[in-house]
Amino acid sequence: MGTPSHNYWGRLRSWREYLERLVDLHQITDIVYYADRRPYHRIAQAIARERGINAYAYEFGYLRPDWITLEKWGMGAYSHFPDDPQKIRSLAANVQVEWPSDRYPHPFIQEATSEVVYNLIPVFFPYLYPFYERDRYYHPIKDYFSYIPRLARSTKSETMADQIVEELTASNRPYFVVPLQMQSDYQIRHHSPYVHLSEMIDEVMQSFKHYAHKDALLVFKIHPFDNNCENWPKVISGLASHYGCRERIRVLDGGNLHQLLAHSQGTVLVNSTTGLQALNLGIPVKTLGIAIYDIEGLTCQLPLDKFWNNATKPDPALNQDLRKLLAASIQVHGSFFTPAGREAAAEEFTDRLVNGTVNSHGAYEEIPPRLERARKIGVPIPDDSYWSDKC
Repeated sequence: MGTPSHNYWGRLRSWREYLERLVDLHQITDIVYYADRRPYHRIAQAIARERGINAYAYEFGYLRPDWITLEKWGMGAYSHFPDDPQKIRSLAANVQVEWPSDRYPHPFIQEATSEVVYNLIPVFFPYLYPFYERDRYYHPIKDYFSYIPRLARSTKSETMADQIVEELTASNRPYFVVPLQMQSDYQIRHHSPYVHLSEMIDEVMQSFKHYAHKDALLVFKIHPFDNNCENWPKVISGLASHYGCRERIRVLDGGNLHQLLAHSQGTVLVNSTTGLQALNLGIPVKTLGIAIYDIEGLTCQLPLDKFWNNATKPDPALNQDLRKLLAASIQVHGSFFTPAGREAAAEEFTDRLVNGTVNSHGAYEEIPPRLERARKIGVPIPDDSYWSDKC
């Protein structure tokens, strides 16, 4: 790390004491961290609240590609972004957004290499940060080397998926799409009621079997970055056999998601940003976790069992208002993976942090508006959370 940075080589149990001293010594006014809810970051956020200073989390953007999320205090269940449709409409009416024309494309291999190198350095060079505690679902060795079998068959899998998508879109048979997220995703671990994604797959398949029209199909699409550890095709096949509906289930490892969604009857997901893509296409969306876009008038608010036959389409005007307000308040145009994208994002980050315009244009609720629903559906709110006794 370069000057004037500080490296921490202690243990997690001593992190709070170290950071408190650092904050007091340098009179720090803002804490900014990448990825919400990691153990070190939860402690940093708690310190910020105790000292009355600001804390900001940033991550990949909701309005992908070429956007980065920057929110005050947290994301997902802890987001302060409003969820009331009338308030979103009202606030968006006063927002002017000039949608950037700049694009920051990058090859998949660049993103994958950055991810792998970052997470394997502590494994192969543990003496650099000997007491660092990973909070990854899988050990990095298992995580990354499990990709190899999937990569080896990727060409064949993509060809088969493309063929199935063509067959689905060419037929008149109704189908629903279930885009799977990754088991290791923080959006699953901290913003959904599921310990394991197989629970979600079971819930969806059971409901589909009993309540969807008998001619309908259920199409599971594996996440393009999935590491193959869970063997989702086997899990899905086993559950389909259990519920006696194998002939109505399809599993895709590849294929054109846009085309797949555009011809579907709807999509069921936990909280993936694929939901925003579906909303843009006017496709009914049912979320099973906590999502920034799970708003009355956009996503279907009916129970899952009723979604299959009574799915409601999103209001296109409200969807545009949501996008406008997101872009103006908690989305920063830029990219982690190109010099131009990083430069643009850093400039906008600096401007918003210095001028206090994160969650601007009124897009900030004092109490995170999604926490109450999070509790109701079984999302674990840890005892160390500032909000654990406020919802």
